[in-house]
Amino acid sequence: MSQQTSPPSIPPKTVADIRTIEVGTGSPVVPTWAPGTASPGWAETEWRSFGHDEARPFGGAWTGEAGSLRLDDYPYDEVCVMLSGVVALVDSLGGRREFRAGEAFFVPKGFCGTWETVEPATKVFVALP
Repeated sequence: MSQQTSPPSIPPKTVADIRTIEVGTGSPVVPTWAPGTASPGWAETEWRSFGHDEARPFGGAWTGEAGSLRLDDYPYDEVCVMLSGVVALVDSLGGRREFRAGEAFFVPKGFCGTWETVEPATKVFVALP
């Protein structure tokens, strides 16, 4: 007769597990991109509030200065909500969409084109690898 074991007990989540998502809160991460893909002066910082392992969902707040970044194969699905500034995505066929404060958008994994930060911007985001 085999002995059954109970799964380990997982404590319930509490308000202490809730994370604030805002610039300056969380762990600062400066993404690295392949040489030659970013315009001179490209600057961005992610403030990751949850999910620091890029193999799992992660997110937080993001800040970026004016500039552009060529994306040959965007690494994950991403939901973005603009808090300030203006960004534009330009696809490899020349199609362009701009997003401003108060707008939300989804960038699919594999997007090929350019991310332009038209003016300094902030957003909150969730990345889904």
